[in-house]
Amino acid sequence: MREAVIVESVRSPGGRYRRGGLSQTRADEFAIQVAKGLMARLPQVKPEDVDDLICGCAFPEAEQGMILGRTIAIGAGLPISVAGMTVNRFCSSGLQSIADATAKIRAGWSDIIIAGGCETMTHIPMGGQAQRPMPEYPWDMPFLWVNMGVTAENVAANYNIAREDMDKFGMESNRRAYEAIKAGKFKEEIIPIEAYKYKVKNGKRIREKVIFDMDDGVRWPAKLEDMAKLKSPFKAGGSCTAGNSSQMTDGAAFSMLMTAEKAEELGLKPIAKLTHYAVAGCKPEEMGLGPSVAVPKVLKLAGMTTDDIELFEINEAFASQAIYCVRKLGLEERYWKGDINPNGGAIALGHPLGCTGAKLTAQLLHEMKRRGAKRGIVSMCIGGGMGAAGIYEML
Repeated sequence: MREAVIVESVRSPGGRYRRGGLSQTRADEFAIQVAKGLMARLPQVKPEDVDDLICGCAFPEAEQGMILGRTIAIGAGLPISVAGMTVNRFCSSGLQSIADATAKIRAGWSDIIIAGGCETMTHIPMGGQAQRPMPEYPWDMPFLWVNMGVTAENVAANYNIAREDMDKFGMESNRRAYEAIKAGKFKEEIIPIEAYKYKVKNGKRIREKVIFDMDDGVRWPAKLEDMAKLKSPFKAGGSCTAGNSSQMTDGAAFSMLMTAEKAEELGLKPIAKLTHYAVAGCKPEEMGLGPSVAVPKVLKLAGMTTDDIELFEINEAFASQAIYCVRKLGLEERYWKGDINPNGGAIALGHPLGCTGAKLTAQLLHEMKRRGAKRGIVSMCIGGGMGAAGIYEML
């Protein structure tokens, strides 16, 4: 079987919902810039040699509809001969696209693929513009498409996750992200975006260009007593709040994958490879448990245990589910040692849905490079009651 390797992995900064650096820029516009930035870092790769561009997107409609992958490929300057596609497994879409690209290359169907994800949560609401579930759902499966915040409250209540623990987790996520930004850790993986801002000047509405080059959702310093005052928007007397839940975020991220032979031919040094990937189901009304079933499954496929993994990026959709998962996996002590989400997670840096798996891949690979680590895992829960996990090995 041919080897599929990653030669570069990049992302945009994460922009806060409605108020952030990408809130007035279209999804296809900033995603195209990330793809262009990726290509610019790899001048050895001729645009016409790329076989496909796979883009994950959780709600592929409006500006991120119409086969977003194809739009990005053409917008990024790839020739008409380069195809494009969109994949959707909700929050794991970005990771799914990398897994699909890896499988295609290993199978001999492609030599070079750009894979990643994109999402604007500012412009496309959660659930999309026109939800039309099967009429039987409310009676036969009322739990299937439960509001994500309600599922997080379910996890907190059903598994006795204390509010104080959730707030401490949220604070730690922000502290780590603040320290990472201060230390310049994200600069290598981020492609600065020429974003847009609308202003009124001399009575006319004008569109100005601004450079957006760093995640803008981190909230630090923070105090535990202030976190405790926040109320849950999901449940009366609930414990999931804006301080311990992931931020709605806009962003895009892409990796370049190719055969090991092609990388050698082009004189490119591979960074890593996705060695194993698994998805698993759990109760939809407790969808946040996803990583707790997906991580053991992918480890079993690889014949490994958590002891074989040096670094984890486990998406923090909500503190309740993230805490449950690290406890269930026996990783709570390692979390506080910094082996899990070492530079902050989605509570601080945001969760741009279909982009998240690709974003976490870029963050993981660059941090593993800094640490000299060998193996890492990216994992997340998925709406509808699922989890996904992928094992990366540095080369």
